[in-house]
Amino acid sequence: MANIQSLDPSASPLDYYGWELRRQREAQGLKQGQLGEIIFCTGSLIGQIETTKKVPTRDFSERVDVALDTDGLFSRLIGLVLRSQLPTWFQPYAEMEAKAAYISTYQAQLVYGLLQTEEYARAVLATGVTDDLENLVTARMERQRILDKTQPPLAWAILDEAVLHRPVGGPEVMRAQLAHLLRFANHRWMRIQVLPFEVGQHASLAGSFNLLRFVDNPEIVYTEDVIAGHMTANPNIILEAARRYAHLQAAALSVEASAALIARLLEERYGEQPQLA
Repeated sequence: MANIQSLDPSASPLDYYGWELRRQREAQGLKQGQLGEIIFCTGSLIGQIETTKKVPTRDFSERVDVALDTDGLFSRLIGLVLRSQLPTWFQPYAEMEAKAAYISTYQAQLVYGLLQTEEYARAVLATGVTDDLENLVTARMERQRILDKTQPPLAWAILDEAVLHRPVGGPEVMRAQLAHLLRFANHRWMRIQVLPFEVGQHASLAGSFNLLRFVDNPEIVYTEDVIAGHMTANPNIILEAARRYAHLQAAALSVEASAALIARLLEERYGEQPQLA
């Protein structure tokens, strides 16, 4: 990784973060160890972040902002930094997802990324080839912050029933994941439907897809193959995706019946009795 003397702040969001952290720290007349003492970490960690050997966290960024009185600079930068840790082919989608006014997703194999618990995400991401698993997990959790915005997207997720039965990460991880899904049962902006096994053939047997709508931009369809993801704004594909999604919604269980099915699986498989409002 870069030596601090040769760090190019224009090379990447992570490089800029490290360069700016060093600049702001030195402007305050603090050594790495002194800043570390103030924000309850080691000077070594400060040095690793300044030289891009370590990816900062949101908590670290918020503490640095307070310590250096930087008016939220690092808290604003951290979103860009963590997004840059996503696979290169996925970054354009993550950027568009963060701007979407409406998200429709059908997931045939896995819980949608915005709905995953940290341990479920870790189990999913560990199946890939990566030396930066924890950074990828942190980046995925960062994506979910769009649901906490003042004006979040209206999101609609249809999950194939197979998603609920596949014990990703083992029983405890899956128990927590199903319980997490139930927390969205009365969510204002997120709706979850389950496409039950009994439907049989349906409009998206070919696989998962996402449809993003925006206030000022063309709609986008996103799909993934085994290697990478693909976005398109082709009007014909958008129309076909919308048609298929409408058929999926019609075939899926209602939001209420979907929550009841998740609750039943949680009790039957994992012995937990959730309380539905």
